[in-house]
Amino acid sequence: MSIVKALLKTACIYAALTMATALQTSTAHAASVTDDSGIGIAFVPVKGGCFKMGDTEEKTVHEVCVSDFSIGKYEITQEQWQQVMGNNPSRYNSCGNDCPVDQVGWYDVQEFISKLNAKTGKFYRLPTEAEWEYAAREGGKSMKYAGGNDINAVAWYDKNSANTPHKVGTKQANALGIYDMSGNVWEWVNDCYRADYYKKSPKINPQGPNCSDKRVLRGGSWFNTAKDSRVAFRLKDNPGSSYHFTFGFRLATSSK
Repeated sequence: MSIVKALLKTACIYAALTMATALQTSTAHAASVTDDSGIGIAFVPVKGGCFKMGDTEEKTVHEVCVSDFSIGKYEITQEQWQQVMGNNPSRYNSCGNDCPVDQVGWYDVQEFISKLNAKTGKFYRLPTEAEWEYAAREGGKSMKYAGGNDINAVAWYDKNSANTPHKVGTKQANALGIYDMSGNVWEWVNDCYRADYYKKSPKINPQGPNCSDKRVLRGGSWFNTAKDSRVAFRLKDNPGSSYHFTFGFRLATSSK
């Protein structure tokens, strides 16, 4: 066999192995996603564990452990909201059905969840702040953004969004197969906000402090900076704030 033929054979074998690996990975992601919401909400199971939550830059690092749970593969879309609520509150409704719903407050989200649970007999909810960060970090890994340290690969934010939200799932997913946990729209989580909570947080499945007048949002948005899109960054706002055109959410479920 000539050197050229040998090289060609090797290249073909490598290509075949690469394709097989890619198909296995794709199949694994597909198999790991369940969807029984009735309105097309896909959930990714997340194996629980312990991790370092917070950021050294802001001196908020503390150890937290979470139980198994599932979290939305995508942010809730405008079409999904409309199927449950019968309206579309989004300022950017021209973006289309597959864009994340925006301009919803925490109380609005609770109404959506209540109606969805009544419709399906399930128990969907917002993720806790700890669950959200654990999933964004691919099961607690050290990283800057959800999916790695290259924000342009994983997030729509102020430098690449052309000043508009985008269809969900159009940037690179993190290793768990979850999209847009950095950028696109801010995501409400269940927790109330308190500035010093991390110093007092329980280690196992923290649920947040007793309620004040603020709730937590995570992940940044198409309108915000790279700094705001970090997996450890926290935003707070009034739960009734449905006026803000960058506020959205994704759902979670507890494992049985």
